Amino acid sequence: MNQFRFSRRPDIGDKVRVSFEFFPPKTDEMEARLWDTVTRLEPLKPKFVSVTYGAGGSTRERTARTVKRILNETSLTPAAHMTCVDAARDQVDMVIREFADMGVKRFVALRGDPAAGVGTSYRPHPDGYANGAELVGALKNAGDFDISVSAYPEKHPESPDFATDIDMLKRKADNGATRAITQFFFDNDLYERYVERARRAGIYIPIVPGILPVHNFTQVANFSSRCGALVPAWLAERFEGLENDPQTHALVASAVAAEQVLDLVERGVGDFHFYTMNRADLVFAVCHMIGIRSHEAEAAGSAAA
Repeated sequence: MNQFRFSRRPDIGDKVRVSFEFFPPKTDEMEARLWDTVTRLEPLKPKFVSVTYGAGGSTRERTARTVKRILNETSLTPAAHMTCVDAARDQVDMVIREFADMGVKRFVALRGDPAAGVGTSYRPHPDGYANGAELVGALKNAGDFDISVSAYPEKHPESPDFATDIDMLKRKADNGATRAITQFFFDNDLYERYVERARRAGIYIPIVPGILPVHNFTQVANFSSRCGALVPAWLAERFEGLENDPQTHALVASAVAAEQVLDLVERGVGDFHFYTMNRADLVFAVCHMIGIRSHEAEAAGSAAA
């Protein structure tokens, strides 16, 4: 019976779509690594790639420079992140126009983390957009953009309950969001229950799972504790004792991510957004596992045949 599993069909790569997230580099070394990653992942032909944007525009120039280079030097379609933390409406509107003039047609609209960091109190700018829903409305008023928004299978850490969290997602959808991309998670049942909650609330936009390959388990566990994402005991056990064994850690990480994605494929999920951390290998391996091949690999295979 295993040969009839959906995830093992030879055409599965034609039915699954992926997108990738990058962050703008801070140093020459980080920039070189980013473009190595872009070069490695570009042949997989993702639906789009997003470039993050720091709180209060703290990476605005670097984000714009990265997006412009992607537009000019690659075949990829960039989506620029937008946040409304510590910025007045006219400032945000100006940045939207700058990206639009550059040729950007996709955005990821986020309220953004507090400038003081995850876990600190958020205070809207007195003259700014108060939340992600208002930012989506501003983008829709500015142009016919494709707009992705955030979603939280374990609810946003600042939301008092799931009802409040789902209500915010509905406001984003009602204001014109194209899709939602989730915070990373490791328990697929949580994602499935979240989608059910959203559908019962009348939210019908796609809810794309955000996948985080675990490049460094200690760092991921620390960040997860701050943003309210569960790290299951079984996941901690997988990486136990590998702190000083990066090679085995990478093998386990690729297996864990592939296992998660393939399980979601079996549940009917067809779109995935990978948080690459500007590293290509684990993402490339998982995409290969779900049947997404680069054109170079296809060409090599044809030549060998």
